[in-house]
Amino acid sequence: MAAAPVWSVDPRTGKRRAQVAAEATAQDVDQAVTAAHAARAALADRTVRAAFLRTAADLLDAAQDDLVATADAETALGAARLTGELARTRYQLRAFADLVDEGAYLGVVIDHPDSAATPPVPDLRRYKIPLGVVAVYAASNFPFAFSVPGGDTASALAAGCPVVVKVHPDHPDTSERVAAVLRAAAGRHGLPEAVVGLVHGFDAGVDLVRHPLVAAAGFTGSVRGGRALFDAAAARPVPIPFHGELGSLNPVVVTEAAAAERGEQIGTGLAGSMTLGTGQFCVKPGLVLAPEGAGGDRLLKSLTEGLGATDAGVLLDHRMRDNFVAGVVERAQLPDVSAPVAPGAADEHTVTAGFLTVPAARLAAEGAHDLLLEECFGPVTVVARYADEAEISAVLARLPGNLTATVHLSAEEAAGDPATDGRGTRLLAELTPLAGRVLVDGWPTGVAVAPAQQHGGPYPATTSTSTSVGGTAIERWLRPVAYQNTPEALLPPELHDANPLGLPRRCDGRLEH
Repeated sequence: MAAAPVWSVDPRTGKRRAQVAAEATAQDVDQAVTAAHAARAALADRTVRAAFLRTAADLLDAAQDDLVATADAETALGAARLTGELARTRYQLRAFADLVDEGAYLGVVIDHPDSAATPPVPDLRRYKIPLGVVAVYAASNFPFAFSVPGGDTASALAAGCPVVVKVHPDHPDTSERVAAVLRAAAGRHGLPEAVVGLVHGFDAGVDLVRHPLVAAAGFTGSVRGGRALFDAAAARPVPIPFHGELGSLNPVVVTEAAAAERGEQIGTGLAGSMTLGTGQFCVKPGLVLAPEGAGGDRLLKSLTEGLGATDAGVLLDHRMRDNFVAGVVERAQLPDVSAPVAPGAADEHTVTAGFLTVPAARLAAEGAHDLLLEECFGPVTVVARYADEAEISAVLARLPGNLTATVHLSAEEAAGDPATDGRGTRLLAELTPLAGRVLVDGWPTGVAVAPAQQHGGPYPATTSTSTSVGGTAIERWLRPVAYQNTPEALLPPELHDANPLGLPRRCDGRLEH
């Protein structure tokens, strides 16, 4: 039986653009993983890895026009958005190259023998080594930053791990072209093309996570798909780490004082954040707790005006469009739910942005309104109107884990003015257990690539405590190993007393640079 074709589809029309590949068979997956496994030694040299990552960034820059045009044809995200995303992706590759050069991520620790300690300490030397082949599951909504050349791939390669990427079906042509760029960069430094493998197809994704030579996996996508792969990773004869980003509601709390102070500004900001990328950001604010009364009314009026100025948009594919339309209808039909600006279908290809409102008291109790506490992918948010702080707490207590949580405070609340009775501090304390990133007086859309970034949160936001953005994302693909009483001639150079590689390290309890 011939392998099923993989088509590139234009989401603006629903028409096929071209066949770009065929779905991978189990044999194809085995070949890709086996070749990647054999390429591990080629990535052992940190200098070569760093140079490879920088060259990959340079070649992506040179191919920008072609890649952006192809990605726009497959995702309808627009040239401006995609150009910025590709720039972010190049920056991320270069940032990991700098991290590899620095070497602090290796976590070198040396303890010399101390017979006087209780108990006695032998000679111990510890650092981190790459896990092996990493399976990367590309995201639909970021064809560059969270797909073939994205954070999972960049951090895994930086750690010294070859990758095999399961391509997202929404942008297969873009994925093939980007993979060709990365392989060209590898070739310039004598690395085999197999350091970046590529497979297409649903079955290939399942075969990939089950392959015995795959050592870890990174996933960005839906709760349903991610959980199935997570369970498969755990059910293997040898379970592997599965770092999945699955779904997030990203709650926002607007205090009564903040709404009174700048409700119009907050409403305008919310409209911009929830419609960014046609509402297809993983950190879109999907639930907003706003006060009853005049301040909250002004916020909603401003939100309504902002959405009224937003054009209908195209989602990443027609399946997502249909799910969005159906999800909005199901939510809007719940008791006490209103749609001041009704989101839904604009025509057979596009959708309109909008928001739903519900009394916060409805969300505070278990029942039919639980659906409003689940992510709806697309340009819609739920505004829950609360009567007092107790209702805020009751709703927050029911929320699952999230990537982000946001609070908008008045100037006095943010400054900790005694007259506010510690309201800002209390809200931060309630939001912190819910999310990996907590924002004050801002919007969660936009995830900076920075050393202090945390893009991850309690389940179902992610399946681990790690981040997929920022320098510490590299830690997902490493494991520590300690050598005890090992002659220096047998030790890796990273652990030699003379520190020939000039690595940051902790020696006998003291940090050395």
